[in-house]
Amino acid sequence: MNSRRSWMRLAALLAPAALLTVALTAGASGALGGGALRAEAALVDTAGNSVGWARFVEDATGIVHVNVHVKGLTPGLHGIHLHAIGTCTLGTTPTFSSAGAHHNPLGHTHGLLSPTGPHAGDLPNLTVNADGVGHLDTTTDLATQSVGATSIFDADGSAVVIHAAEDDQVTNATGNSGARIACGPIVAAD
Repeated sequence: MNSRRSWMRLAALLAPAALLTVALTAGASGALGGGALRAEAALVDTAGNSVGWARFVEDATGIVHVNVHVKGLTPGLHGIHLHAIGTCTLGTTPTFSSAGAHHNPLGHTHGLLSPTGPHAGDLPNLTVNADGVGHLDTTTDLATQSVGATSIFDADGSAVVIHAAEDDQVTNATGNSGARIACGPIVAAD
């Protein structure tokens, strides 16, 4: 009987702490899930075939988490950028030129290694493996989804564009990344 009373007292003492832990955990995940800004892009190739997706989450500190998955691309490194216009019209010359230039509202030169500051739409290269599957998981503080000078949700929106070659991260205006091979307009997500 004594051990049962001890357990009951211990349970009574721990119950408020457990409830506090549950409340704090729910609040933290609610802030991330409910307060974060989310966006996505469905990526298509030059023939209009689906080749993957990009997802964006801006956290409470203004950092944008970028997650990209593709399939069916040539193996190797590919330049990937946020472009200034949220359209990806097939049949334009050059391909996907409807997406405009890189998202660059501050007028910087191209490349994450640029000594004068990169474009707001510059990202690290996308790596595609021998099976044609690629993944990029990165963050950026150069562009934002919230209102402001570097927002990807300006008057004409923005798009994700994947290029045929590696971005050298210094050469203006595109890092010698070659032709545009995939594109997807960025739209707000729930």
